[in-house]
Amino acid sequence: MEKITSITPLLTIAVSVAATFLIILTGQKRPNLREFWSVAAGVVKFLLVASMVPAVLDGKTIEYTLFHLMPGIDIKFRADAFGILFALGASFLWIVTTFYSIGYMRPLNEHSQTRYFSCFAIALSTTMGVAFSANLFTLFLFYEGLTIITYPLVSHKELPESKVGARKYAIYLLGAAKAFLVAAIILTYNLAGTLEFTKGGLFPDAAKAAHPVLISVLFLLYLFGFAKCAVMPLHGWLPAAMVAPTPVSALLHAVAVVKTGVFSVLRVIFFVFGTDLLKNIGADNYAIFFASFTIVMASVIAISRDNLKARLAYSTISQLSYIVLGGALLTTSGMIGGIIHITNHAFAKITLFFCAGSIYVSAHKTEISQLSGIGRKMPWTMAAFAIGALGMIGVPSAGGFITKWYLLVGALERESLTVLMVLLISTMLNASYFVPIVYKAFFEKAEDDHHHHHEEIKENPMLVAPLFLCAVISVILGFYPDLIINFANLIIK
Repeated sequence: MEKITSITPLLTIAVSVAATFLIILTGQKRPNLREFWSVAAGVVKFLLVASMVPAVLDGKTIEYTLFHLMPGIDIKFRADAFGILFALGASFLWIVTTFYSIGYMRPLNEHSQTRYFSCFAIALSTTMGVAFSANLFTLFLFYEGLTIITYPLVSHKELPESKVGARKYAIYLLGAAKAFLVAAIILTYNLAGTLEFTKGGLFPDAAKAAHPVLISVLFLLYLFGFAKCAVMPLHGWLPAAMVAPTPVSALLHAVAVVKTGVFSVLRVIFFVFGTDLLKNIGADNYAIFFASFTIVMASVIAISRDNLKARLAYSTISQLSYIVLGGALLTTSGMIGGIIHITNHAFAKITLFFCAGSIYVSAHKTEISQLSGIGRKMPWTMAAFAIGALGMIGVPSAGGFITKWYLLVGALERESLTVLMVLLISTMLNASYFVPIVYKAFFEKAEDDHHHHHEEIKENPMLVAPLFLCAVISVILGFYPDLIINFANLIIK
């Protein structure tokens, strides 16, 4: 594979850090200019990522070493097919979320909006850092940086429950990283002598032969150390983080935080262990067990939640484990299904969170039981919600269907009846917690609300435009999945 030395991956990371200074300098006095910097940085970041696509699709990688620390440990960046696929989705959705944030934060007169937009910008830089890390050490630095910079976003409202939720968020993610991830990285360095991501795995044959049990334990340390992937039992931080404003929930739980978790797990499966080694020692079975358990249990819990964001949070926990499951199947179709779900889930789930925020801003409703008849007052929002929900269920013509098709084929390739049953059961559970919301919104009669009459509810165009755009793209991904499937093939071949 041809390597190109270029500073572009570093510039992609740096652009929103530079924007952060402009956002802070502009501050509360000139909010339009402050938000202009956010949008401009998002556009520049997306164009920088897009500029690397032709070279990567041509089979090349783009690399840049910032610091050499010691043998086998550098702060180094590499844009390959996997990093580009992740970065394209995250950078595009940052632009969309910035517009949505303006439409959300201003009508509610939210405080500390400058802090909000500046933390958002740095969060996207750290996400790009994870996407373009060339080794475990660089990935760890940006992965931890993302946890730290999103803490003020989770605790943004500064209410007692916000502080409790943010504390739980930090303890889970920082604690898991310190307890498991640091140990895993040190062990990997001792066994392999390097932390550089390598196609097919980085462990020498001698280490594979001498330490099969240790390598299995090491794999579990990574699976739980990357707690952002929310595999049970290390999932409690995700519902707790729902105290954040809805645009934060959308980006955290559809694009940035949770996706760095599953991206890192797949990065480790493909580029640290390699599929052959995991198959030989049977460590893939551990990941399949925990992912399958999470898929089913999180869906069962989601059914019991009346709060809309809480239901979406448990849906996210379940859907993330589809990605882990796909990677752990170690079959061609399974791995493709896991990889493409990073993008398919991002667009469908961010649509659903955006809809939850639109309902809150326009109707001040947070519970599903309050949504009777709201589809007639907020038709665009609820139509987009229905599209996103169909994507999560996996109905044909939605991106989620392509994911589930590949995962089902992957389960058949592996000859695993258990995984097949998990996928079928979870699809029925998905339908059982999404369909009633859509039914209630469009087909139930509106209940009288003395505090806020349905007649007063009006959709906000600044919220509706981003959410409907994401809904449309999630359908386009169902009809034209070739681009992301091409990326997936490049990653696993």
